[in-house]
Amino acid sequence: MQLHLKNPLVFFDLETTGINVVSDRIVEISYLKVAVNGEEESKTRRINPEIPIPPQATAIHGITDADVKDSPTFKMVAKSLAAQIEGCDLAGYNSNRFDIPLLAEEFLRAGVDIDLMRRKFVDIQTIFHKKEPRTLSAAYKFYCNREMENAHTAEADTKATYEVLQAQLDRYPDLKNDIAFLSEYSSFNNQADFAGRIIYNEKKQEVINFGKYKGRLVEEVFQEDPGYYGWIMQGDFALHTKKVFTAIKLRKK
Repeated sequence: MQLHLKNPLVFFDLETTGINVVSDRIVEISYLKVAVNGEEESKTRRINPEIPIPPQATAIHGITDADVKDSPTFKMVAKSLAAQIEGCDLAGYNSNRFDIPLLAEEFLRAGVDIDLMRRKFVDIQTIFHKKEPRTLSAAYKFYCNREMENAHTAEADTKATYEVLQAQLDRYPDLKNDIAFLSEYSSFNNQADFAGRIIYNEKKQEVINFGKYKGRLVEEVFQEDPGYYGWIMQGDFALHTKKVFTAIKLRKK
């Protein structure tokens, strides 16, 4: 089934040094950009993470330090990548919990100001887990009736993710072929930051989603506990989380 798009949709997948959004880095990125008219454009590139790739990560994606030693750093490609996805909605497999937060961190570290929070996100894993809880390879077998080759390479995972979404739309009549609907369906909650440390309540007010102030309005906590903002800024939180906290604090002033 061809997707009904109002904006271009970029399917993407990251291979990384690990699974920590704050401290790990991208070693490979692959994207498949689907235009409103259905035309497709794809690209895959290796990235020098500027930190060692742990053996356990190499065991999954097969990329070593030697493979990326001559590759560009993320900062070198950040502006061109931002230009490619500007104005596009984003889709991936487990992307809401990992790929998008990590990509946002990399952009912030590179000093590239791109507001990903304004885009719609479709997480194909969430749709799959709500319908048929399994892995991407199993999803590909289940929905596309084919064995997935080269699993855990960014290019293969990206292409498979695109094909699985198309098959999901064919299989489930209740899934609307609409990116806004799919974005809402594949979201667990209304997050104000990519890490889910801040969420919106029913009044679209920012609420803390962790720790001793969980469930409290951010603005109220800032007023009652002036040192809380400083603690956040000095803590081991994602750069995007700190950026959202800062925006709320500046808005209050």
